[in-house]
Amino acid sequence: MDMQVWRARLMRGQWFSHLPVSLQDSLLTAARVRHLSAGQRLFQRGDPPCGLYAVLEGAVRIGAVNEQGKEALLGLVEPPHWFGEICLFDGQPRTHDAFAAGQCTLLHIPQTALLALLDQQPAHWRQLALLMSQKLRMTFINLEQLSLMPAPARLAHRLLMIAEGYGQLDEPRRILQLPQEQLASMLSLSRQTTNQILKELQGQGIIGLSYGEIEILDAARLRALATI
Repeated sequence: MDMQVWRARLMRGQWFSHLPVSLQDSLLTAARVRHLSAGQRLFQRGDPPCGLYAVLEGAVRIGAVNEQGKEALLGLVEPPHWFGEICLFDGQPRTHDAFAAGQCTLLHIPQTALLALLDQQPAHWRQLALLMSQKLRMTFINLEQLSLMPAPARLAHRLLMIAEGYGQLDEPRRILQLPQEQLASMLSLSRQTTNQILKELQGQGIIGLSYGEIEILDAARLRALATI
C-alpha cells in the first residue's frame, strides 16, 4: 500500500480532505503503516503519548476496562477516522485503551515527528484543534442524550451517527459492521434492551439484522425516531 492509496482512502474523510495540501503531504511523509491482529492492543490507559493514528482498514475499539473486567466501549473507530490527538496537546498519558476490533491497518504518525512538524509550521495547530473539537462536540451530544433521551431514540441516533461516520463521511453507509453487544456497550444499555429495540425496528422495516451487521433500510424513519 503506497502513499497514493493512503491519500485516496483518507480523502473520503472530511478532516483530512479539508487540510492544506502541504499538510497532507507532510503527514503522509511522516507516516508509517501499522498492522494489528484481532484483539491486539495498540495502547492502554496510562501509556505515554505515541502520536496520531488513522484507520485505513478494519476498526479500533476505544474504551476502558474496570478491575472486574467489565468494558465500557466509548467508540468504534473506522476508516477514514483519525484518533489519538488529545495527548498531542497536553503531553499526558493515554486516557483510554485501544484494541483492534479485528484485523486492521493503521497509519501512524509518531509524536516526535508530529511535534517537529508543528514547531516548523505552528499555524497547523489549528487543524489539529479542529480534529479534537469535533470529538468534544460529539461527546457533549452523547452525554446530553444519555440524560434526556429514551433508549430507542438514543439507539436510532447512534446508528445514524455511525452510518455518517460521525459527520466525517460524505456518503452515509447502509450496512454497519456492528455486533449488538458493542452497540449496547456504547449506549450504556443492556444487551437484552438493545436486542429488543433492534428487533422492534426490524419488525417495522426500518433496519435489517444479520450476524454482526445492521443494515439501515429506511434512514428517514430512523431519523424521525432519533428526534423523539
